[in-house]
Amino acid sequence: QVQLAESGGGLVQAGGSLSLSCAASGRSFSMLAMGWFRQAPGKEREFVASITSLGGASLYAPSVKGRFSISRDNDKNMVYLQMNSLKPEDTAVYYCAAAPAVRRWDYWGQGTQVTVSS
Repeated sequence: QVQLAESGGGLVQAGGSLSLSCAASGRSFSMLAMGWFRQAPGKEREFVASITSLGGASLYAPSVKGRFSISRDNDKNMVYLQMNSLKPEDTAVYYCAAAPAVRRWDYWGQGTQVTVSS
């Protein structure tokens, strides 16, 4: 089992920045790929970014590429999402997820709200 807890959400003006954190506990963190997803009101949950277990590679949704950056610290069991140049359409609940196998997002956090005002 893996427990995930996000933090760092909040209200920011368009063009601003926020940094999200996700603390993991339980199963060996360095064996898990980690990702961020988001869900806006009335929309389905969507992929934002992911990073491989040792941090060697990352992947981004086209809508956030060049603005968001995912990173991890395996010594601290943490994963981060740095969000720059935020837009109102980035408003959503952001979820941290863990995958023990390719694209098998088995573990989810409770989510943290990000609101970007225009």
